[in-house]
Amino acid sequence: MRGPVAPPQVPLSASRADLFGDLVHDSVERLERRWPQLADVDFLVLDVPLTAEESVPLGSSAPAEKGRQARIVVYRRPVEIRAKNREERAALVHEVVVEQVAELLGLAPESIDPRYGQE
Repeated sequence: MRGPVAPPQVPLSASRADLFGDLVHDSVERLERRWPQLADVDFLVLDVPLTAEESVPLGSSAPAEKGRQARIVVYRRPVEIRAKNREERAALVHEVVVEQVAELLGLAPESIDPRYGQE
């Protein structure tokens, strides 16, 4: 009989995608304390961007449109490739989220999070 190595509530059973999603969620929670309007923004994680651009983006944002909320996407694989460990990955995820929120709100990243670029 085969089954999971660990029960779902044990961290060993979390996939890399789940752990990455947790990093995005943590970053958004930090920012929502200061920017409550982010509650109306959809934050998504996709593995890779679906573009044919030469440079690979780490994230993207789209303003609200008729029938659709504003959206911020963080691309997991490009971020993971650029980070050597969990701490770097968490810092990079937060930078990407801050940059995309800034773009969406038309503000400088430093006004979104005064610690931007210092982590």
